[in-house]
Amino acid sequence: MSRSILDNIIKRCTDTLRTDDGISGSMHYTETLSWILFLKFLYDKESESALNAEASFQEYNYTIDEKYHWDKWAKNKDLTGSSLIEFINDDLIPYLAGLKGVNKADRRDVISAIFSEVTNRVQSGYLLKDVLLEVDQIKFNSSDDIHTLSFLYESLLQKMGDDGGNSGEFYTPRPVVRFIVECVEPKIGNTILDPASGSCGFLAETYEYLKEKAGTSSQIKILSEETFFGNEKTSLAYLLGLMNMLLHGVDYPQIAKTNTLSKNIRQIEESEKYDVILSNPPFGGKEQMIVQQNFPIEATATELLFLQYIMKTLKFDGKAAVVVPEGVLFRTNDAYKQVKTELLEIFNVHSIVSLPSGVFLPYSGVKTSIIFFDKTKKTEDVWFYEIPLIKEKKLTKNAGISSEHFIHASDLFEKRALSEHSWLVPVEEILKNDTNLSASRYNPYEEEEEKLLEPEEYATEISRLLEKSLELITPFMKSGGSR
Repeated sequence: MSRSILDNIIKRCTDTLRTDDGISGSMHYTETLSWILFLKFLYDKESESALNAEASFQEYNYTIDEKYHWDKWAKNKDLTGSSLIEFINDDLIPYLAGLKGVNKADRRDVISAIFSEVTNRVQSGYLLKDVLLEVDQIKFNSSDDIHTLSFLYESLLQKMGDDGGNSGEFYTPRPVVRFIVECVEPKIGNTILDPASGSCGFLAETYEYLKEKAGTSSQIKILSEETFFGNEKTSLAYLLGLMNMLLHGVDYPQIAKTNTLSKNIRQIEESEKYDVILSNPPFGGKEQMIVQQNFPIEATATELLFLQYIMKTLKFDGKAAVVVPEGVLFRTNDAYKQVKTELLEIFNVHSIVSLPSGVFLPYSGVKTSIIFFDKTKKTEDVWFYEIPLIKEKKLTKNAGISSEHFIHASDLFEKRALSEHSWLVPVEEILKNDTNLSASRYNPYEEEEEKLLEPEEYATEISRLLEKSLELITPFMKSGGSR
């Protein structure tokens, strides 16, 4: 099936779902289409396995009862309207959510994990029937169709991000993800973690990168069952992430629905550490005191807690790349300085790539950078690279970052070569500057002038100063203003 045909099927489905009273925006129709696609995917894959078993004179045991097979309900002409909605809400979803695996890498656990988070939002059984008939045209026993559909699914996730609001936190632009994966160069046999996995963009892209290097069936099995790990606390992102991994070819994605920051990192064992950690943790949030107490260096900022978690869970000789807001790099108050000092003195922070403003528009306008580090030695010097704009054109919602922006950085990254956009800074100089890791602070080509920050960064700093002021005057106010 050609990409245009698949694209038209997905478009007709989303157009239909938009007209339902229970669907509000791209988040809802993407969620609905996700679980429908999954059930068709499951049926096609198991039907193919059953045919292969029959050809070998063997019996195939389906994962779910026959009553719930796609062809028994989705294609049932007598099951429509309110009876279809009733079957899905009261029978199908509760049954699938209640499945339990009986061994390691059991597909039942994946199904249960998905449908424990699913609520059918569609109110019209007739509209839903139209969508089911459209999806029925997709054949998941074709590797070409699956590959094509995985990229179309990514476009749905990107649309969610483009819509802004909370949905943007689930999606990192693929040129950024691809650049990070190619720079880190993970290997088959590595364990790979994203502690804030969202829609699993980092893990899916890493699978695509490693799949090209898998030359044997045992290596493919390792990629499918033993390589990729993630944590995600948001129900919708968790569902989207599992579906994304399945469409990319990972049959048993080990994604946990949990808040990564709820783990006391002092209690992390060696068996809980990973070879490679790639992530774009949520930023701008604030955590409660009970969560902050899980970390040696307490802080309200979510991004600073995630950075500590990643440092703690990286294996010896492991490699990490983390997207952080620029504030993490230039702030020098106690918590930020302590975390960055530990990062520089215990880990090898070999590279920091500064991204242009607007990478995460319209979700966020905050400027960001990528920290690359490994656990091999203490930092000696840091290679800074500032990604230049193409023809001085600023990034916008409709003209975002592209692979072209990263061509020069990719060419220079491995050798940490010097250029008009890159420079090396000894760690001693960084420590003298209160651990300021902002690329612009050390840019030898930049004229001496005041560096203007993004409006969000000014707002964050003002908020911090106000909080500090309140802490200072509260005791005075409680004493009745006496001196």
